[in-house]
Amino acid sequence: MDNMLSRKVTCKSHGQDSSYFLGWQEYDKNPFHPVRNPSGIIQMGLAENQLCFDLLESWLARNQESNWFKKRGESMFRELALFQDYHGLPEFKKELAGYMSEIRQNKVKFDTNKLVLTAGATSANETLMFCLAEPGEAFLIPTPYYPGFDRDLKWRTGVEIVPIQCSSSNDFKITVSAMEEAYKRAQELHLKVKGVFITNPSNPLGTTLTFQELSHVITFSIEKNIHIVSDEIYSGTVFNSPQFISIFEALNKKSFNNNNNNKIWNRVHIVSSLSKDLGLPGFRIGAIYSNNETLIAAATKMSSFGLISSQSQFLLSRILSDRIFIKKYIKENRRRLRKRQRVLVSGLEKTGIRCLKSNAGLFCWVDMRHLLTGQTFEAEMELWKKMVCGFGLNVSPGSSCHCNEPGWFRVCFANMEEETLDLSVQRIRALVDSHLSIAK
Repeated sequence: MDNMLSRKVTCKSHGQDSSYFLGWQEYDKNPFHPVRNPSGIIQMGLAENQLCFDLLESWLARNQESNWFKKRGESMFRELALFQDYHGLPEFKKELAGYMSEIRQNKVKFDTNKLVLTAGATSANETLMFCLAEPGEAFLIPTPYYPGFDRDLKWRTGVEIVPIQCSSSNDFKITVSAMEEAYKRAQELHLKVKGVFITNPSNPLGTTLTFQELSHVITFSIEKNIHIVSDEIYSGTVFNSPQFISIFEALNKKSFNNNNNNKIWNRVHIVSSLSKDLGLPGFRIGAIYSNNETLIAAATKMSSFGLISSQSQFLLSRILSDRIFIKKYIKENRRRLRKRQRVLVSGLEKTGIRCLKSNAGLFCWVDMRHLLTGQTFEAEMELWKKMVCGFGLNVSPGSSCHCNEPGWFRVCFANMEEETLDLSVQRIRALVDSHLSIAK
């Protein structure tokens, strides 16, 4: 009966058969629990920030009025229950714009009229693809990149992804030559390139883009007359130097305000979210920011297919408006992320495993090339299956992130208790020991 369904239903472009998603399926069959299932699979493939829930829960306990949708003692229930304007609650947009500036050390200001609310960053990224490209046109993306982009950017939009191949030889930094090679490859495939899509800070690398890298991307986009999409959903997870530089800050620094280059401002678009910064993926808070009025008008209309509930907007406007709390939260979140990352990195170092030096994110990019039976992606998958099924660790293999070098893995550290992370390191040590015993 499949011939009665659309091609969208039966096509394989969703990416569900990626090892990234297959690992989740294995975890769901046998999830770790310290009491009920201590031998189960530990989920290290989920980039969630669970380190500061106690701060949010304490705020909610102190501010019960916000929980019950009251404002100055008056019930807001009726107003919120009937509100359905896809422009969003003005108060929430104001506070969200302020928070976005705060995360960027107020070096970038955001105008609420240029902000579109979406149901998470997934919706924001897909909406931008619908707005910026026709089916069959392409975006260039530096590798390695988040496996979900194969779904978010391609599945329903028909947009193609052409990888910008980055290398461990320079810590996976974006180079002009790599962008030119990707552009040439797209032309060979007869694909019209509509833009460069960057993730800053990077998922899965856990690094912030340098000013030089951002300059390369901006100059390249001006020369090719294409767009830039900067996914900055991890901007609030930067826990170490160097500081995060937003694409808009880089544009300001390069002073692209003359008549020849000012058009680039209309071709640069930011994606933001509260899923990683505040650890609230279930609230589905995403946003698009752009100076392109036509795009903002269209994206606002499209947002009606994935609105944020008015109740969520109301509650979060209250949290974000508490400036003292937010400043404290940002500082403490960074401290806890830095400490937790150090636990994983130092633990792995003791087993002879190194990580790419990182300063952001909820994960480490881990080098396990020396544990492969051969420098092939088949050997990488063999090691990954051994980790999942033999040692109870679901991590994301580099091939799922389109890394062109086998043996790298993304390992998350902020979605579990520290005791569970310690156990994870113990299991990795056992994996290394088993490899050494076989080698002998």
